[in-house]
Amino acid sequence: MLNYTDAITALAHDIVRRVEPLAHIDLSRTLVFGRFGRTRASGAYATCHALNMPTSEAGYFFWKDPLSGQVVKRSEWFVTCSPTVEVDGRRIDYLFSYCLPRFCDQTLTKALKRDRYPHEPEWVAKLDTIVHELYHVDPLAPGLRQVTTADGQPAVRHHSPEFFAHVSHCVQAYLASRPDPALLDFLACDFDQLSRRYGGVTATTFMNFPSYPQRFHVPVSPQPPWPEAHIEPLPAPPLKTRYTRADLTTRVFTAGATQRVLVPAPRLAGAA
Repeated sequence: MLNYTDAITALAHDIVRRVEPLAHIDLSRTLVFGRFGRTRASGAYATCHALNMPTSEAGYFFWKDPLSGQVVKRSEWFVTCSPTVEVDGRRIDYLFSYCLPRFCDQTLTKALKRDRYPHEPEWVAKLDTIVHELYHVDPLAPGLRQVTTADGQPAVRHHSPEFFAHVSHCVQAYLASRPDPALLDFLACDFDQLSRRYGGVTATTFMNFPSYPQRFHVPVSPQPPWPEAHIEPLPAPPLKTRYTRADLTTRVFTAGATQRVLVPAPRLAGAA
């Protein structure tokens, strides 16, 4: 079977070596894992999850009366914390999740990327997504890359026209470097083709699948008494906030389901 997250990991190492704007990324502090996502369902193809963000300042959620503008309900005061993921003694700063089989069936035409790559084959849409997620890694600070607009001002969102243009430049630079076709071969196949060629598609996942490490809220103590309003308790924090290699497993993915398989422990996605 083809381990899809291993294949992405090997390709990511080659991309980072060849594309200067991504050279700051330490892939030994990253982990690629799979999530389930049907091809015909809407949703992301992939996501970059930053685990190196510090604990936030205290705050609360609130609801206002639409007429008076007064706060009528609020949550408890809380801080937002990052979970800890350590594999083989290395702290993981970023997770990259890929939704299978949806990601495998991505094309330039379906993903509305054809205008960026008018002369490239359809599978370049998947390469674009891999580079897109790598480009989110900030070269200067923890968290996701801070994007600026054409006039040099901070962008409101993590995606801007400039962001997409920079990603496209990185993709073109990588293709122009003449990478080993064997590293890209798996991208040329859709999910059904991969399943037939390799007898199945697997990916590294977390044991508590479909869950995975995410930032979480913790109530502060003591609780400030303001603003005065009905208080809505926060959901309980996750029971698990620390993960190690023992929390990783491998699952086989099909078009409509996924199940755990008994195979050797998955590699760390940052390992060459």
